[in-house]
Amino acid sequence: MIKVSQLKKEFIQGQEKTQVLKGVDLYIEEGEFVAIMGPSGSGKSTLLQLLGGLDVPTNGEIQIDQHSINQMKEKERTIFRRKKLGFVFQNYQLLPNLTVEENIAFPLHADGKLTNENSKWIHELIDSVGLTGLNRKRANLLSGGQQQRVAIARALVNNPTVLLADEPTGNLDRARAEEILGLLSMFHRNHKQTIVMVTHDIFAAGFADRIILFRDGIIDQVISRKDGDYAKYLANFMA
Repeated sequence: MIKVSQLKKEFIQGQEKTQVLKGVDLYIEEGEFVAIMGPSGSGKSTLLQLLGGLDVPTNGEIQIDQHSINQMKEKERTIFRRKKLGFVFQNYQLLPNLTVEENIAFPLHADGKLTNENSKWIHELIDSVGLTGLNRKRANLLSGGQQQRVAIARALVNNPTVLLADEPTGNLDRARAEEILGLLSMFHRNHKQTIVMVTHDIFAAGFADRIILFRDGIIDQVISRKDGDYAKYLANFMA
C-alpha cells in the first residue's frame, strides 16, 4: 500500500541546512497498522507530513496505492489527499461552532458529495465512534475524548485508503487514550483499514502490528508483532 524509497528531506534556514530524513526505505502492507516512534527531531513527524502530501521530499519517492505522490503537482496532491487519505491530529482541528454531524460531513460537503446516502453513513460513523445522540452538539462543548472521536469519524468519512494519525492520544488521559486506540484498532480489524500512527507513547504503539523506531533521520529498528520478541520488547520498554 505504501512504498518509500531513499526518502530524504532537508530544510534550509539562511545558510544552514538541516537534513531531517537521510534516505528512508519503508514498505507498509494494505491493512497494516504501523506505529512510528522516536525522539523529538528524529524525523517521524516529517515522514508523516510527506506521506500525507503536505510537503514534498528533497529526494526519493513515495508511492501510495501505486500513485507517486511526490511527482504530482500541488493541485493533484490536494485532490489525492481528499480522495485517498484521512488525517487525525493531536489537536483535533475541528470547526468549533459546527456540530458533531457537520464536522464529520465537512469533507463530503467540500467535495460536493453530501447526499442522503452519505448522510446515513455519517450517522453510522457517529454511532460507531460512540457518539450516539450527540449529532447536534457543537464541537466546542465536547470533552477532549469526544472531540477526538469526531476527528476519527471525519477522517474516515471518505473511506480513505490510508489513515494517518499524528499523536492522536497526546492530549488525552490514559483512559480516554485507550478508548481512542480501541476505536482505531476496531476500524483496522473490522475494515482492514491501513493506519500509520506517529506516537511518543509505547502504550499506544502496542496496538500496532509493527513499531518502526526512528533515530537521527533513519529507521533504527523495526519490531513486528509476528516476531517472538515483540511482547518482550514492549515489556522492557515500559519497565
